[in-house]
Amino acid sequence: MKRELTDKQQKFLDVLFEEAQGNFVQAKKLAGYSDNVSTTSIVESLQEEISEKTTKFLVTHGAKAAWAMIHVMENPTDLGNKEKMAAAKDILDRAGHKAGDKIEVKAESPLFILPSKS
Repeated sequence: MKRELTDKQQKFLDVLFEEAQGNFVQAKKLAGYSDNVSTTSIVESLQEEISEKTTKFLVTHGAKAAWAMIHVMENPTDLGNKEKMAAAKDILDRAGHKAGDKIEVKAESPLFILPSKS
């Protein structure tokens, strides 16, 4: 169940990933909080919501990261390709699109006989 946020808390979350570009102090100012209010207290009170919005932000930028990888494949001699690939890979990994580590095994019988270790 989602909790009710104050108008300032909601504004803080809205501007954090837009105008403030991830800067907590800037988001605090844009949301209309007083300078007397601790940025840390705002962030701590919104920790779950910030984490959720961060995940959504990464997911929404996953397509751009995938296109960056395709661009590198199509233009392999461009400067900075190594860094672009690393950044794109990190974004895709964090968005849940990690490269295939899955191994699928199907069998009619659930019993597997493995060879001895020696």
